[in-house]
Amino acid sequence: MDVRSTVIVDGNAGERARTLDKAALAQALRNSRARTLALFAAYESALGPQLRVPCTSELNPPLWELGHIGWFADWWITRNPQRDQGVAADPQAARAPARQARRGVDADALYNSSEVPHDSRWQLPLPGADATRADLAESLQDTLNRLDQAPETDESLYFFRLALFHEDMHAEAAVYMAQTLGFDPQDAATTDLASGATRAWPPRDLRVDAARVRLGFDGPGFAFDNELGAHTVDVVDLRIDTHLVSWAQFLPFVDSGSYSQPRFWSEPGWAWRQQQARQAPRHLRQRADGVWEQQRWGPWQSIDPMAPACHLSFFEAQAWCRWAGRRLPTEAEWIAASTQDGFVWGQVWEWTASPFAPFTGFTPHPYRDYSQPWFDGRPVLKGASAATASRMRHRQYRNYFTPERNDLFAGFRSVAL
Repeated sequence: MDVRSTVIVDGNAGERARTLDKAALAQALRNSRARTLALFAAYESALGPQLRVPCTSELNPPLWELGHIGWFADWWITRNPQRDQGVAADPQAARAPARQARRGVDADALYNSSEVPHDSRWQLPLPGADATRADLAESLQDTLNRLDQAPETDESLYFFRLALFHEDMHAEAAVYMAQTLGFDPQDAATTDLASGATRAWPPRDLRVDAARVRLGFDGPGFAFDNELGAHTVDVVDLRIDTHLVSWAQFLPFVDSGSYSQPRFWSEPGWAWRQQQARQAPRHLRQRADGVWEQQRWGPWQSIDPMAPACHLSFFEAQAWCRWAGRRLPTEAEWIAASTQDGFVWGQVWEWTASPFAPFTGFTPHPYRDYSQPWFDGRPVLKGASAATASRMRHRQYRNYFTPERNDLFAGFRSVAL
């Protein structure tokens, strides 16, 4: 993997993005689309014109991803008669036919992720790459035209900001999908995930004094529905890693045979382990001479021991903590520590001990399927990864995935017992 930039976390970039005015929002939408198209070009180059990928829960057909991005913006902006109402808009308000209807294509039946089951996407009669790119170009122009006409209010800009963040999320997914498929996405926004630019050795703890922490978003501008309901949480004194757990810290857990020792694993974690053939983290292998290598964008490279351990499931993070006599932080503890000097974040997403659950008073936003269906106990992840757009990096952002997922750029930090 090429080193294309240094991991530098601007802690205010995500806060500024929540209040982008029309001019800045228009430029951000153009930039996000440029990244989308560049990533898609890398997929075409690596996979060939048919763009075939295996049907697995971790992947989506690249053509479906591309079409879905444009469909999403059209559904919530161009086709939405209540777009100026923001979160008060009726998600079921009648829409005009999608732009693809003039070609006899039912875009809603193809790209509506709320209605189209995941595994069925491989059998859909998707338009080709050129037609999909043409739809995307028209979609962006329509979006920008309506943005130019929109009032400069949070309500009127809500869906434009939502479409921007939605596209940024899919760009990050395209990067970790490329890692899964074993090719370099040539993503200029992605840094070297193994970079030691912010590493520290030896590991050390950050002392965080007891405090009352504000959890959730209560500022002006855009918020995701699961962030609302800001409230205070009391956090007791704690000692937390200043940096993410590195490979130098994690690999002794592997070398000691702990992947075959149920005492370190939770009951669901051990059930997951028994279904895995590997006795090591994903994308890792050990040579005959004992040297660990990591697969990055396809090729195998010697592991950087100081780099954050990555592509770990929640179960693996939890098991390492039991082995090390430590624990995962809660979401509130992570927030409390993240404001302290010396706390480094933004290289990989971080599993926490907190379940993804609604805050008191939760009300779903018009995009009903963003949060509410996933309040099932899966863990919250905090921070960001090197593939996360800078405007998505916000301390109050709540990422969430099921605990077995290890295709993500995810690792963890730990707290002393």
